[in-house]
Amino acid sequence: MAERRYVTATGLRGLTRFYDSIVAVTMREGLFRGRLQRQVLSGLPSEARVADVGAGTGTFAIALAAAAPAAEVVAIDGDPEALGLAAAKPGAGAVEWERGQADALPLADGSCDRVAMSLLLHHLDADGKRAALAEARRVLCAGGSLHVADWGRPQDPLMRCGLFTLALIDGFDGIRDHAAGRLPLFLEEAGFGPVRRHDRLRTAWGSLELLSARAA
Repeated sequence: MAERRYVTATGLRGLTRFYDSIVAVTMREGLFRGRLQRQVLSGLPSEARVADVGAGTGTFAIALAAAAPAAEVVAIDGDPEALGLAAAKPGAGAVEWERGQADALPLADGSCDRVAMSLLLHHLDADGKRAALAEARRVLCAGGSLHVADWGRPQDPLMRCGLFTLALIDGFDGIRDHAAGRLPLFLEEAGFGPVRRHDRLRTAWGSLELLSARAA
């Protein structure tokens, strides 16, 4: 079997240290991360466990831990440079940092109440998405929920242009299904449902959708 191409947070190796600046400038970061955080934490049980898969430089995981100090937040990423940057940030001590891939999470079956995947799935081709979502389903407890922030079908020509530009950086194999609006179908096929779209935000790279679904 051919080895899957690994894509860093920026899509290009050597630029990980600029990831936070890129997201802040182009992604309406405070808005989308704040809304995703409220989505993840809504109805969260006391002393719950939350996994941030594809955590990158750790901004979201640290914010989750600060907002829910009774919860255990574990952040997982395959890029050691990103994890190093994350661990050096203020508040990083409240997060458990793990190196691992989305398709082989270093977590036990049914050990999490929430799984978040923020700007991760578009880096993966169709088989990679299926594998990552199957792992998310495996590690969620009964009634646990998955929360996704990623690209959806562009709503106008300008957003199509932005998403095409992103595909030139991150790869067309990963973004093709997002551009066609198929991401909710991947969640359903992995055993999640019903899929709920909480928000759709315009960004420099296209239409960013916030989705959630429970482990069926």
